[in-house]
Amino acid sequence: MRESLPQLTDRLPLGAAGLEVSPFCLGVVTDRRMVSAAFDAGVNFFFVTADMHWPVYEESRRGIEQLLARGGDIRDRIVVAGVSYVTQPVFCGGTFLELLGAVKGLERLDVIVAGGATAGELAIRGARYRGLPYAHALGHRAMGASFHERASARVAIEARSADVVFLRYNAEHPGARAEVLDVLAPDPARPLVFNFRSMIPSVTPARARELGLGDDHWLPDPADHYRFALTPDAMSGVLGSVNREAELRALIDALARGPLDADEQDYMIALAALAAGKTRLVA
Repeated sequence: MRESLPQLTDRLPLGAAGLEVSPFCLGVVTDRRMVSAAFDAGVNFFFVTADMHWPVYEESRRGIEQLLARGGDIRDRIVVAGVSYVTQPVFCGGTFLELLGAVKGLERLDVIVAGGATAGELAIRGARYRGLPYAHALGHRAMGASFHERASARVAIEARSADVVFLRYNAEHPGARAEVLDVLAPDPARPLVFNFRSMIPSVTPARARELGLGDDHWLPDPADHYRFALTPDAMSGVLGSVNREAELRALIDALARGPLDADEQDYMIALAALAAGKTRLVA
């Protein structure tokens, strides 16, 4: 377990082309102003879709536009990842150009991400992305992949099939730690590993009362779920969201508190199981 958590102003090398990214990657937001607020707090890594979930990323796209409208060297100071879930070879990658056209001032995608990948088809999609007739126009300097299958994520990391791998790890789905994170050999050259869906489940005070929990039970703050995700040494960063200034401040404060200890992690897993109706939590 690491002794301290990465901070928003830290930078991690992504790929071999000189990209450096913050350990917090901002995805969906409900208020476009939070893109600039996150950037001012140290975030330089942004994630947007090129196809699936397009409507929910509208504020993210408009927020990136607002940030880029500041001018100067802003575009060179941020790293934008575009994800596509299209797998058919004939269409694979075509949506990236549409994303470029939808965000004024974006000019290029720094990272292209194969969304919902599996170990068996990632190589095919990667080859297709590299061979696109308009690949040069995308401007990408790195490739990523997101996984819902832990085994596929581990294969991709160990084979270095992508420069950054996104996988799910949270208190309700903690299996990625034993199956992926804790079995990776230390290797500074391996792909970055970013988490997604960190906030599942975030138990509200009202839900805690429904579960019969009293004041003597710890109720983790929403931002504690980011601490949970970042506690394993092998986790490079998280893909997440901040929708209000208060949430951004809570994130910064949570990272400063450091990693969770083993008891706190076990408690959050037990709390998640209780919320899902799978067990009984004791004080």
